[in-house]
Amino acid sequence: MQLWTKEHTLTLLPAVAAMLLITALLRKLLGKQPMKIRMIPFQALAVILFLVEIGKQICSLQRGYDLYHLPFHLCSLFIFMLPLAAFYQGKHQQNVRLVTAAICTATTMLTLIYPNLIYSAWDITNFGKNYIAFHTVVFHNIVIFETFLLLALNLHEPEKTDNIRTLCPFMLGFCIVSGTMAQLLKTNFNNFYSCNVPPLEALRLSLQGSLGYVPTQVLYVLAVTVVDILFVTASYGLYRLLHRLCNRHTSNTKVSTI
Repeated sequence: MQLWTKEHTLTLLPAVAAMLLITALLRKLLGKQPMKIRMIPFQALAVILFLVEIGKQICSLQRGYDLYHLPFHLCSLFIFMLPLAAFYQGKHQQNVRLVTAAICTATTMLTLIYPNLIYSAWDITNFGKNYIAFHTVVFHNIVIFETFLLLALNLHEPEKTDNIRTLCPFMLGFCIVSGTMAQLLKTNFNNFYSCNVPPLEALRLSLQGSLGYVPTQVLYVLAVTVVDILFVTASYGLYRLLHRLCNRHTSNTKVSTI
């Protein structure tokens, strides 16, 4: 169970440092601008992420489609949520950005803690040779960058009336769909079919030997569902804390949201 590899250390750390530097510069340039101006970098990255994903789907089709590339992973939510957060301005905008901030923070934290689970050293090594590898690295780094922008440019300001219960049903719905499709297609969407963490996978296989396949899978899917919901909800709590720290100097002078 290797959290970081040499390849991650040599690439992810400099990338995060560069993103933080650019984010700091954008905060200085755009921090006091109206929301529609502050949203521009976020919108540009959302479009890039969407186009990169389209490229992956085309590439997979050309190679003989891999079911693993269907959008039933937690990270697949970004294909939909980032463009929605970037461009949607309807009455549910606050909830859309709440969910986006939560899953962005969750993915960023997991990537910074356990990058080898998110994308492999092989993906980094083959970054310039294989489009799927290129996509995997770029996609998740864009998510990290978007998280920094949400915080630094105050693109989603948590409100006292924020209802965390918005997040739990959303995540439960995702887990039901992803968990079901993983079993039906026998494909490891979001770790719902098997576990990419070796010690936990060994435990699952051990239980399978004593309890049987179906009871073990039911318990396993339920456990992954609970972990996903708790982790994303806790991540939104972290987002709220980081937002308070990032914007404490502007709390008394609200930036225009027009």
